[in-house]
Amino acid sequence: MSVLFVTGTSTEVGKTVVTAALAAAALAAGRSVAVCKPAQTGVAPGEPGDLAEVERLTGVTRTVEIARYPDPLAPDTAARRCGQPLLTLSETAAAIDSLADVDLTLVEGAGGLLVRLGEFTLLELAQKLDAPVLVVAAAGLGTLNHSELTTRALSSAGVRCAGLVIGSWPDEPGLADECNRSDLPRLTGVELVGAVPAGAGGWDRARFSAAAPGWFTPGWSALGH
Repeated sequence: MSVLFVTGTSTEVGKTVVTAALAAAALAAGRSVAVCKPAQTGVAPGEPGDLAEVERLTGVTRTVEIARYPDPLAPDTAARRCGQPLLTLSETAAAIDSLADVDLTLVEGAGGLLVRLGEFTLLELAQKLDAPVLVVAAAGLGTLNHSELTTRALSSAGVRCAGLVIGSWPDEPGLADECNRSDLPRLTGVELVGAVPAGAGGWDRARFSAAAPGWFTPGWSALGH
């Protein structure tokens, strides 16, 4: 099994749709896939969360959600507010290890790299599992600073960055978008390995799954055999 973590430079940058696109591309390459969302917030019991969206877009059914909290807050804060215990590093790592029979396990974080999923951050979880982290970035203004901060944090912690993906590439990109697409790899030292079209999360499964492999750099090792 290989494990790939998916984080964002902030919230609402397209992590879930990128996670679904990664799953669809890996399936198209003949790999078996599972997806783990350690902590889901802002969703009531029984309501569809991020994993339901991944399943809708890709057909992946091997999914694990460890905890969910009703308030749309950072997971540790949301857990405290509803009186639930904080997730621990060991139980979360064990849940991911339970998916070892698939070729690729995708682990989607919450918010950014240093948001606390419980008693730990996604960065600490990646360190424990010795797994790379893919960074989902915005296209527009502000993304250079956010992306460089995130990739520097990964480098300082000794965690490999698997690449950058623009989570929502506009239909009509502006000057900042076009410049950022060139500047992101130059300033971070990390390869830009993909861009997902804006609005792709609203597509049906057939269209999404057929298009997703083309959103990533051909031969990118995280999706290969």
